[in-house]
Order: sequence, then C-alpha cells, then structure tokens
Amino acid sequence: MANYSSFGDILIIAPLAYGVVGALRKFLDLPRRLPRGNKALNWIWVPGVLLYLGARALDVRSTNLDDAYLLLVLSVVVAVVVAVRDYRPARSLLLAVSPFLLYKLVEFVVESPTGKVPKQYDAALDTTQGFAIIWLITFIFIARSQKKQLEKERLLREEEDKAKRLIEAQNAELERLVNERTAALTHQAEELRTALTELKTTQAQLIQSEKMASLGELTAGIAHEIQNPLNFVNNFAEVSAELVTELEEEREKPDRDLELEADLLADLKQNLQKIHQHGGRAASIVRGMLEHSRASSGERVPTDLNQLADEYLRLAYHGLRAKDKSFNATLKPDFDPNLPPVEVISQDLGRVLLNLLTNAFYAVKQRQQRGETGYAPTVSVSTRRVGDQVELRVKDNGTGMPESVQAKIFQPFFTTKPTGEGTGLGLSLSYDIVTQGHGGTLAVESREGEGTEFVISLPA
Repeated sequence: MANYSSFGDILIIAPLAYGVVGALRKFLDLPRRLPRGNKALNWIWVPGVLLYLGARALDVRSTNLDDAYLLLVLSVVVAVVVAVRDYRPARSLLLAVSPFLLYKLVEFVVESPTGKVPKQYDAALDTTQGFAIIWLITFIFIARSQKKQLEKERLLREEEDKAKRLIEAQNAELERLVNERTAALTHQAEELRTALTELKTTQAQLIQSEKMASLGELTAGIAHEIQNPLNFVNNFAEVSAELVTELEEEREKPDRDLELEADLLADLKQNLQKIHQHGGRAASIVRGMLEHSRASSGERVPTDLNQLADEYLRLAYHGLRAKDKSFNATLKPDFDPNLPPVEVISQDLGRVLLNLLTNAFYAVKQRQQRGETGYAPTVSVSTRRVGDQVELRVKDNGTGMPESVQAKIFQPFFTTKPTGEGTGLGLSLSYDIVTQGHGGTLAVESREGEGTEFVISLPA
C-alpha cells in the first residue's frame, strides 16, 4: 500500500485531481446539467495548493494532509454525482466511487499523524484497497457503457425528432397546398356555377328564340293559309246578302214566284254551309297556331298524322312565300289513308314537322338560286305503317348534305345556315322531342347535291 509521508505529494495529487474532475465534467456533461457546480470545479486544485503553502509556512514535515485533500476531492466528486443522480451513468459512478471513498476514509482514520498504518490493519486495508479499485474500474466501464447507450438513444431520439419535425413540416406544407388547392377548386366551382347559371339562362333564351322563330314561320304561313277560307267566307257572305235582297224583292211582288223563292233559299242555304265550312277551316288554323305558341302540356292524345302533316306542309310553304313572293315549289303529299290515329303531343310534333319542312324549303330554294337548268323545287311528305311503327318522311330535292355535316346535324348549336338565319337548335330540339318525348327515332339520309330525307319513326 502506498503511504504518503510528505505533504509534497499534494502537488502531485492537485493536478491529477484537476484532470480527473475535468474528465468527470465532460463525462457527466456538467456545463449543461450543473452549470454552477461546473464553474466551481475549475478551482478544485486551489485547496491542495493552499494546504501545501500552509504546511510550508507552518513548517509541517510529517502529516497526512495529502490524504485529507484526496478525501476532499473524492467528497466533491460524490457530491457532484449525487447532484446529477437522475443521469443513469452518474448513479453508476456513485456506486463506483463510494467504496473507494469509504476505504480512504477508514485509512485516514487509522493512520498515525506521520502517515503510518498500524500493522494489524495493513493487510486488511490492502485487500480493501484492491477490491475498491477493481470495483471502481468495473463501474467506470459500466458507466461508460451506459453513457454510450444513452448517447445512441439520444442520437436515435434526435433522428426521430428530426424525422418527426420533417414529417410535421411536410404535413404543414401539404396542408397548405391542400388549402390552396381547395380554395382554388372552390373558386373554380363558384365560377363554374356562375357559368352554368349563365349557360342555362342563355340556353333558355336560345330555346325561346328558336320557338319564337318557329312561331314566326308558322304565323307567316297562317297569314297566307287563313286568307283562302276568309276570302271564301267574304265572297259567300256577299253573294248571300244579294240572295237575301233578291228574295225580299220577290216576296214584295203581288205575283210571287214560289219556285224562284225556293231556288233562292236553297242557294242561300248552300252559301251558309260554305261559310260555315271555311269558317271552321279558319278556326282550325287559328287553334293550331295557339296550340303551337303555348307551352306543351306533355299529354299525348290520339292524333291524325295525315291531317297534321298536311297542315304544317302548307303552313311552312306559305311561311317561306311570305318572305319571298317569287319562290314556288311543288308539294307532294303522300299519306296512308289507312293510318290509325297515333298518340302524340300534337303541338310538339307540329314543331318538329315545321322545323323539318322549313329546312326542306330552305334547301330547295338554295339549290334553285344556283340557276340549274330544268330544276324544279319539290318537297314531299309521306306517312305509312311499318309493323308496329308509324313512319313520317320529309323529303326534298335540295342541296343535300355531306357525311361530315350529317354526323353533326343533331348537335346543339350546329347549323349550316349563315349567321343570323339559324341558331342551330332546331334539329337538336326536334331530335329530343321525337326520341325523349315520344320514344321514337329521327334519322337523316342525304346525298350532297341531290337532296335530303328525314325519317321519323313513332310507336303505333
């Protein structure tokens, strides 16, 4: 066992103590865990130097002051370790230093003032010293291993925290992007809703415009078509007035001719029947105009398609002639006399016929204006029963259509007419009326430069 007999050993212990304490400060990370105590440990060498200077000044030549200083250093180390005992390696160091401190304390107590240990304690203290040193070294390694483990755990936590912060940053960025995208989509949705509202309004206006254009065509045709029965009514009324006058004169004669009176009454009766007949015709035309102009009721009623087709054939023809007095065309009605009444919405189907016939007359007029020799504008309408279907065909020998136009003819807003002469909704609405409103079909067959035929098929 080493036995310090000179206080000069303090000068060796002091720097060693400073180095050990410095390693302890670094090992336990005292600048962060115990900042005030860490600063105080910078002066651990001062008590040793003061003891040395005091011993020199007092001329103390044999003492165990070096053990006292060593005990002081060990006590400080134990106090520091206790102060940071929450740190697991510090607890291991506390276990490591405690036996050595106890050994030094016992040695200090049993030593004589000259630093000698009684012989009866010498062997026991040597054994205790060896055990304390082995214990100290073992637990220092344990503490070092714990520190490495804690360091790995700390680095792992830092990586996890870094990854967590990265994920949180990414989530925040994604949330920001989602919010921006949501705001953009909401704005786009608002714009689309506004555009859809405007589109529906425009669509309603265009449909109404198309209906008014159709009504205009119908009105022009009616103005001419109704003129004939009105002329008959006026003429027969005038003739009837003359017959009444002649009858009154004959009755005032003293010698009345009863046979002549009978003939006059028969003529008058016949004229009144003609007036009633043509008045009914005029009333029928007016009634058809009113039905066409008002909104569809959606109710299907048995309808004579032959009469409906013939009426609208003449109305469409006279409608075009109202715009162009020089236009003439040959009308070819070909109706199946055995065709049964078909349940349709007459005003809707009338709009379809008027649109198809107006287009047919427009096509033959366009071809006529080309000045082809021997060309005679012709529009025909025919009906026939085909199985459980009724076919209604509208045919013209006009300009015809290429296949590229036929593929688009029923699309909304598509038109071959110049700007201002068509909205491009007529055939689209007609197609919807036939297919959706009546469960039928509307097809077109055309050859460019030869003519066009529209075929309406309806359930019989």
